[in-house]
Amino acid sequence: MFPRFGIVLIRCFKQIWFGPLTRVPAVDLVPVFSCFSWSTRRFSRTAVMPRKQKEVKGQVKAAGTAETPATGPVTRDKSGAVSISVHAKPGSKHSGITDVSAQAVGVSIAAPPTDGEANTELVRYLAEVLELKKSQISLDKGSRSRDKVIRVDSSLDPEEVLRRLRQAAG
Repeated sequence: MFPRFGIVLIRCFKQIWFGPLTRVPAVDLVPVFSCFSWSTRRFSRTAVMPRKQKEVKGQVKAAGTAETPATGPVTRDKSGAVSISVHAKPGSKHSGITDVSAQAVGVSIAAPPTDGEANTELVRYLAEVLELKKSQISLDKGSRSRDKVIRVDSSLDPEEVLRRLRQAAG
């Protein structure tokens, strides 16, 4: 059917498997087998890869600004939006903020945890507490978990959001 193709393949296998090695590669040469020729690639043994500079948390950067570590349940993410870590407690009689701890904001939700009703009520309640529109607040992570991350797209800074949450907690 393809006589030339078959001959090339047979010649290739004979060269690789059965043919004697006529060339001895140098120390820094690596043999590369191919069906048409014997070739080598050179790798440098003297070149050193550059090392990556390590950053230590809390150290002053080269620009002179200190990196502020993200502490508390309210932080600013890389895109500039404010993120709130929430521990949801669905199925309660009234919606309210139960506690503001270092890890998360505890929110009791007056909706059952079925078909996303609790998530919808959580977004509605947080929009009411933060005095924002519902479209500015969205559920970022944890749609089926009690531990959620809420994203706030507004001009509020994290300190103001935390102040409003603590005020609503009482």
